[in-house]
Amino acid sequence: MLAAPQPQEILDTALEALRNSEDWKSVLDDLPVPVYTTDADGSVTYWNQACVDFAGREPQLGTDRWCVTWQLYTLDGEFLPHAECPMAEAVKTRTEVRGKVAIAMRPDGSRRAFCPYPTPFFDEAGNFGGAVNLLIDVSHKQAQELSAQAARCKRLARATTDSQASSILASMAREYAATAATLDCAD
Repeated sequence: MLAAPQPQEILDTALEALRNSEDWKSVLDDLPVPVYTTDADGSVTYWNQACVDFAGREPQLGTDRWCVTWQLYTLDGEFLPHAECPMAEAVKTRTEVRGKVAIAMRPDGSRRAFCPYPTPFFDEAGNFGGAVNLLIDVSHKQAQELSAQAARCKRLARATTDSQASSILASMAREYAATAATLDCAD
């Protein structure tokens, strides 16, 4: 059985196409994950169909900046303005951004947790051309972690004799379970 390509391998394919292929759009279209590009100012310039499927919307050329999603949130549920998202950071600093997880809210209200891989690209002369980002959906993993946390809170609520602590833990369990349920894990 062949191993699935890793994010860095997919990203390397996208970067190579952007640098050296006249047909780079078809290469991006054939990638198995959401991939999009921005110009040097952060305006979204291209996306593949997987981006549309992931974001639940068609990005708007000339309007969307930094991101293809409708709204973004941190793992703590805080609203994350697009101008502060990992792609914006990569474009502004012209460096790769790794190790982040965000929640994309789609226009229908469903959510998806994802790991972004925003990466600047440069031409042969070293001029900054923009950035490419691939989005790895981790909704299922995030939902599992939240469900496990909800179960732990329920167990603790049942085990304690302190009614106030039990009430707080039960409330936390409901919140974790509700958040897990909002993550759209179906593909």
